[in-house]
Amino acid sequence: MKTLKLVIFGLIFLLFSSVEAQVSINVQIGSPPSWGPSGYSNVNYYYLPDVQAYYDIRASRFIYFSRGKWYKSSHLPSQYRNYDLYNGYKVVLTDYHGNRPFTYFNDHKVKYYKGYKGKPQKSIGNRNNKHKKNNDKKYRGNGHN
Repeated sequence: MKTLKLVIFGLIFLLFSSVEAQVSINVQIGSPPSWGPSGYSNVNYYYLPDVQAYYDIRASRFIYFSRGKWYKSSHLPSQYRNYDLYNGYKVVLTDYHGNRPFTYFNDHKVKYYKGYKGKPQKSIGNRNNKHKKNNDKKYRGNGHN
């Protein structure tokens, strides 16, 4: 009887821990940055042609190539610390939903070359709004390279 109570207590504990973890994950994932282009939902990545990097919206991380490998970081590499995310063009990858957008990097860097400008974009927020979760200081270069 004592063993049965212990097993039931353990199962209840595991159930409540997993429910709590699911709630916190749902609250924190998928918020686009204020510098992201408005008008898009259900996208996972932006490609930033001027810095040849990706931004993972779900993870709030940049993905860039440096020293022979791909890095994920909350900041752009240091050589782009002055890059203006609000004015730089963002290619919204509406047709990709995997975990490795850089698989198509060779195609992206040719099609969306440095200096590429597509249709005019309006940012979700503006750099002067201090109440936004993602202001531009957070994203400035402290990454590898």
